[in-house]
Amino acid sequence: MTNRKDDRLWGGRFEREPNARFDTFQRSFSFDRRLLPYEIAVDRAWAKALVPIDIITAAELNQLLAALDDIEQRANSDPKWLEISGADAEDVHHFVERELVRTLGDLGHKLHTGRSRNELIATDFRIFVIDAAAAIQQALKTLLNAFLVQAKANLSVPIAGMTHMQHAQPVLLAHFLLAHAEAFSRDIVRLENAAAGADACPMGSGALAGNSFAIDRNAIARDLGFSRVTANSLDAVGDRDFALDYLFAITGIATHLSRLAEDFVLFASQEFSYVLLPDEYSTGSSLMPQKKNPDAWELIRGKSGRITAALFSLLITLKGLPTSYQRDLQEDKEALFAAHDQVADMLAVAAGAIAATKFNADRLRAAAANPALLATEAADYLVRKGIPFRQAHDLVGKVLREAEKRNVSWTALPPDALKNISPAFDSDLSASLTLDAALASKKVSGGTAPDSVRAAIADLEARLNQKASTTGAKS
Repeated sequence: MTNRKDDRLWGGRFEREPNARFDTFQRSFSFDRRLLPYEIAVDRAWAKALVPIDIITAAELNQLLAALDDIEQRANSDPKWLEISGADAEDVHHFVERELVRTLGDLGHKLHTGRSRNELIATDFRIFVIDAAAAIQQALKTLLNAFLVQAKANLSVPIAGMTHMQHAQPVLLAHFLLAHAEAFSRDIVRLENAAAGADACPMGSGALAGNSFAIDRNAIARDLGFSRVTANSLDAVGDRDFALDYLFAITGIATHLSRLAEDFVLFASQEFSYVLLPDEYSTGSSLMPQKKNPDAWELIRGKSGRITAALFSLLITLKGLPTSYQRDLQEDKEALFAAHDQVADMLAVAAGAIAATKFNADRLRAAAANPALLATEAADYLVRKGIPFRQAHDLVGKVLREAEKRNVSWTALPPDALKNISPAFDSDLSASLTLDAALASKKVSGGTAPDSVRAAIADLEARLNQKASTTGAKS
């Protein structure tokens, strides 16, 4: 059978059409159509670069730019047209070239002079990652602002801080919320690093060896908003480190969201009763009328696995590839697109749920006031009396053991029982053994004392405002 698909970007070499099942299997337009705005931007920049090297004229450039504008406008305004026109397109590059040829004839074929799909997809994908990282940074800032609002509103509310899921020491609820905020703040830095890694333009790399037409790579990079060009053509077409960097960054976000979700699932249980779940971010039971389930948090916790899987999927794809472009790299986009979309949704839901959650201040204060959480304060009291901490720790342990034997709270032990354990215990001990005193004593930078937490709130707010002003300046 003679090959009738003459518009393929590679069809001249073949006599027969591809096997129908394989042809469907190898097509990628169904998902890489998402890169159409970036493909058109790259096409515009490439068309402009062809004029100084006398491949096309200024008049032909205007025709190409007008045709590219038309494709973009029709795709934006008429999704059905894109669906029908792209039904048999091999990929986004094939789709655009075919539409240009339909409009401009042979001029449409000129645009591909000196370039390869290998560099095109690498460039499109890098711009997507840069934009995706910026979008997720904005979503993170929305979440951080939700933490700030709740921290300010609950500045006087204590919570029982835990290690090993056991009550440890009292902290402020605002301090707990800011702990999560710090983790998500680090995610913003990782996103910035991922975007910086993607900020190099591969155009001019050709399929692997470079360009034969003295194309101005730096002009193309500037036109597309890149700060630099890639250093090696062979590396540029096969490099997906920028995609790994982005997936690693959003995997970190998903991991932090999952930890946040776990906390709130526990806090919503009757055993804790620390939070009142908002109706807007909860569901009920089809059988039990009394149920209000933390489905928003459970789904966030569950979906985090998808993001981790996307990172591992790309790592596994890349680990066995030889140098340069291989068709395996077609598998780099679907998982990343899906992971990006999931993280965007997870962040939006988390921010909304945090903002709408009400905290049970009475329950939180009662848990934080458990005398067991003040044991370290007693050890610190003894240290201030001149007893080495290791001995103080041991003495307080004996106090707790004695209280267990008497089946009373250790703070209810009579003075003589305390004196029998250590004569350093005196009448001023009780002043150290209050919830407020325990909180106030942690006044170091980064501690849970009210003044320290107020400073941390101000610092986070300043960092967010600084990033907002920096973003505004760039745009």
